[in-house]
Amino acid sequence: MNLRHLIFFKELARTQHMAKAAENLGISQPSLSYAIKKLEHELGVPLFEADGRNIKLTSIGGVYLKYVTATLNDLSQGNELVKQLMDPDTGHVKLGFTYTLGQQLVPELMSNFKSQPRNQAITFELGQGNSQRLLQGLADEQYDIVLASNVRKLGDQFTAHLFDFIPLVQQEIVAVMPNDHPLAKSDSLHVADLAAYPMIQFSKNSGLRPLIDQILAAAHVQPKVAYEVEEDHTMAGFVRYKLGVALMPYLPLLNPSQVCIKHLVDQPLNHQIYLIVRRSGFVTPAVHRFQEFARSYCWQHYTDEDRLI
Repeated sequence: MNLRHLIFFKELARTQHMAKAAENLGISQPSLSYAIKKLEHELGVPLFEADGRNIKLTSIGGVYLKYVTATLNDLSQGNELVKQLMDPDTGHVKLGFTYTLGQQLVPELMSNFKSQPRNQAITFELGQGNSQRLLQGLADEQYDIVLASNVRKLGDQFTAHLFDFIPLVQQEIVAVMPNDHPLAKSDSLHVADLAAYPMIQFSKNSGLRPLIDQILAAAHVQPKVAYEVEEDHTMAGFVRYKLGVALMPYLPLLNPSQVCIKHLVDQPLNHQIYLIVRRSGFVTPAVHRFQEFARSYCWQHYTDEDRLI
């Protein structure tokens, strides 16, 4: 079915006059008549009937007009939305990020991005989760960009075949314990010092779990796992209430009056945060602009200054 024929049909239904409709559409009467007859032939019903010197809609034509009008209105709105999305100054970014990054990195990036006059009309839709779920959402086009850990596989697929992982910033891994814990008094702390105590560990579907396992293995520590949790703040809460000690990324908003945070003298590994995008697929100008801004900002304010978050 030809979209132009639907536009012709709507205009003829409005004027109910073949010559006026053809003039308004900028086409000849024979062209308009041919389009309407072709449309009627495709539908198998008459849409117009004679009314003296003019024409009018048949009862079926009146019903059909309601749907054509709604369809053309929806299409017009869709066209307008596409224009807005393609405008780099008024686009929309669907951003997913891990729970920890909501404390500093994401609001810092968004605040500085939006402070630039050309970016003030760009809107954001935000989502949070663990790295596995975020990458699944990225694969399903729920997000345009994800800030998370590197997860090797989604189901049976290797993520390196699906996404580009762009190093962005790093988080320091610290030891966390109750304030009255025996290790809280230590001037220097080693990973092996945690071996004797129950540990709160990240769950196996967390993007941080492989790194924590690597750190423990390098220190020859077989952890006494008391509980497995998914999210950093939950881990800090369990530590606060003396359910175990933990290895976790440093969180800017961790309250030192509630838990003791210790740097590890023998732990050189940091948690790498990536900006992750699909390897194939269309990217709107606004999404591309934010992606490039995030890369440049983090290089300038973190990597180049050798800063961790």
